[in-house]
Amino acid sequence: MLFTVLAKKAYARNLQYRASHLLHNVVSLVFGFIYIRIWAGLGEGSPLGEYGSQGMVAYIAFNQCLLWVTMFITNGLGLEQSVRTGQIALDLLRPAHLFYQAMSREWGQIAYQFLYKSLPIYILYFFMFSLRLPDNGLVFLWTAVAVAFAAYLSICIQYLIGLAALWTIESRWFFWLNYALGMLLAGFFIPLSWVPGWLRALSFCSPYPYLLYVPTRQYMGLDGPGALLGAAGWACALTALGFFATRLARRKLEVQGG
Repeated sequence: MLFTVLAKKAYARNLQYRASHLLHNVVSLVFGFIYIRIWAGLGEGSPLGEYGSQGMVAYIAFNQCLLWVTMFITNGLGLEQSVRTGQIALDLLRPAHLFYQAMSREWGQIAYQFLYKSLPIYILYFFMFSLRLPDNGLVFLWTAVAVAFAAYLSICIQYLIGLAALWTIESRWFFWLNYALGMLLAGFFIPLSWVPGWLRALSFCSPYPYLLYVPTRQYMGLDGPGALLGAAGWACALTALGFFATRLARRKLEVQGG
């Protein structure tokens, strides 16, 4: 019940800003278009491996839309601001676990961004670049699972970033570090199969490939569901780390101003 209430409130809050959020869609659409045209140009003189020219267009288009449910979520789940105001003390006193509260709100945000940002942008790309839909219906199922894992992993990472504010007060630099690593190690600019071996190995020692690269390959039918086992493992690990960090936060709690 609490999950539903908090998710609905976060979703409803975003509905009040639909018009202003159109600007985000336009900017995202333009950046995606630029990346797509770059790869389309490169594909004219190169086979581009297993993707092909049209495949790379589909890869970039899906990645660009996926950003809104994985990378572009609330900085630290709002916990940094909660620490600054002292609200974190009340949140920790509530009978519901802090992670459950923050996660519930963020799922509402993600649902909004999927419906009003990711989906419209992909529909436009679909017609602009004549993208193909998967032929196998199971691909949609496993893609949905991969995207759900990606969103959850991003929530866990942002939760840990938010809790870091209890030790550093200013945790925003963690957000930008996470964003930079995500762009590099998640396979946004270039598929991870094309990067140097050492960087690919480093990437798969982190949860980042499961935010963009793996869900996109699921959608394109290039990987089977076995590729999601790593996402499940990271989901369990980050959840356990989140609960451990929350326990430490309860001991560390120090509200600014007294």
